[in-house]
Amino acid sequence: MEEILVWPRGIARAPLPPEVIEPFRSDYREACNVLADSPKASAALSRRCLQHVLREKAGVKKPNLHDEIEAVVQTLPPDLAEALHHVRHIGNFAAHPEKSVNTGAIVDVEPGEAEWTLDVLESLFDFYFVRPAKLAAQKAALSKKLTDAGKKPMK
Repeated sequence: MEEILVWPRGIARAPLPPEVIEPFRSDYREACNVLADSPKASAALSRRCLQHVLREKAGVKKPNLHDEIEAVVQTLPPDLAEALHHVRHIGNFAAHPEKSVNTGAIVDVEPGEAEWTLDVLESLFDFYFVRPAKLAAQKAALSKKLTDAGKKPMK
């Protein structure tokens, strides 16, 4: 009997911070896992995750991803807004409207599109999950320090 050594597929990206919660975490991981075998599938999963983040964390409810991106960019830091504009541009929603309306559609992608969308997702995760958690922890630590000193905690 011949033995074959099989290695599990790995994600060629940095692990997500623990502040990123489910289902965003597993959706992102799945998009990463299929990237090498199918950039089309990865891009579709990433677009779907992106839309989910915008709907759940930014409260944007528009008929398609193109309009959701347009609605949220005004509320984001300039670098992240620009990155989302690039997602909209590289998504080529005019040529492939199914990418905008049916974000999970498996359609052709340009080279680098899937990777770029994963990069933008990581930035959105930082903005919507990591930064608020860090600020909350800092505020709690300062409030405790104030309380321990006999002062009123921060509001």
